[in-house]
Amino acid sequence: MSFMKKLIIIRGNSGSGKSTIARAIQEELRGMQKVALIEQDYLRRVILKEKESEGSDNIDLIENTAKFAIDRGYLVVLEGILVKKRYHTMLQRLREYADVSRTYYFDLSFEETLRRHQGKVNTHDFGENEMRGWWTQGDVLGGDDILIGEEMSKQQITDKIISDIEAEDCKMQRNG
Repeated sequence: MSFMKKLIIIRGNSGSGKSTIARAIQEELRGMQKVALIEQDYLRRVILKEKESEGSDNIDLIENTAKFAIDRGYLVVLEGILVKKRYHTMLQRLREYADVSRTYYFDLSFEETLRRHQGKVNTHDFGENEMRGWWTQGDVLGGDDILIGEEMSKQQITDKIISDIEAEDCKMQRNG
């Protein structure tokens, strides 16, 4: 069985809309291809009950879960804050593991992120003070990160990511 190993990474500050877009991509592609949604917070906070720290176990769990799904033909959508200083090496390995990969970074102002957080179901789980403490400006990995700005709607972002991965998939098939 031959298939392209595909990976989408969606990163950004807490409350920026990463989970919303990741779920929209999974929903949009339902029935067309297998899509595995891997949420950093779920693996770290729910599965492992782990605090964010250097060298924490969730880093290996994320990588192994993504590779498991990729190897079974899933388009993997990995989303999370995925702070560069802790996750860069693992994310680079995953990008190299996939035949087709794209990394998106939600490059929003703190004010816009806070505004988006107010519309979330879990808005009362944490507030502005916690978000300020977690805030990291411009935490791009470098290289080919695609920046997502404030001006794009949920549908525009979803369409762009799906279009980008499909275009890259077609290009790889032509060249491969």
